[in-house]
Amino acid sequence: MTRFKYLILTILLFSFSLSSYAADPVKIKMTTTKGNIILELYPDKAPVTVKNFVHYVDTGFYNKTIFHRVIDGFMIQGGGFTDAENRKETMSPIKNEADNGLKNDRGTIAMARTSDPHSATAQFFINLKNNDFLNHTRKSLNGWGYVVFGNVIEGMDVVNKIAKAKTTKKGRQQNLPVETIYIEDVVVVK
Repeated sequence: MTRFKYLILTILLFSFSLSSYAADPVKIKMTTTKGNIILELYPDKAPVTVKNFVHYVDTGFYNKTIFHRVIDGFMIQGGGFTDAENRKETMSPIKNEADNGLKNDRGTIAMARTSDPHSATAQFFINLKNNDFLNHTRKSLNGWGYVVFGNVIEGMDVVNKIAKAKTTKKGRQQNLPVETIYIEDVVVVK
């Protein structure tokens, strides 16, 4: 093997090891007023989405936000409001990666968005059941779906407690828990 080929092979192997390291799952601990939820995020499947979510975690954005939309038998949504009236300022929207093969199954975490498929910023939801109608079917306005980027690996009992909260309508918020459920702290644990 020539020295040049050896050098190229070394660079390729080094690049591969760095890219596989970057694709390792990321663990997140979300402390809520109902208990802890441990998430495992998949940067190999949704690199832009995981990077975006982890940035919000690292900056403390999610701390003291609320679960502002809770629909038992469907999902719990949070990460955007400090109370029913006050939406937090976010970064620019990210591209939709819902064509990654992951499904909106029970216990998965996905990005919330508007009707624009590429409008997700900080809000997320945790699926309470298999929500197949939220999955990617095609790259069209109605087919993009909602990008799944991780899974609850501990604390589904906490998710279920949140899901059982009595809800009301307040201002523009529907399905708002009567008793405020805070996301007190969110940190990367691995």
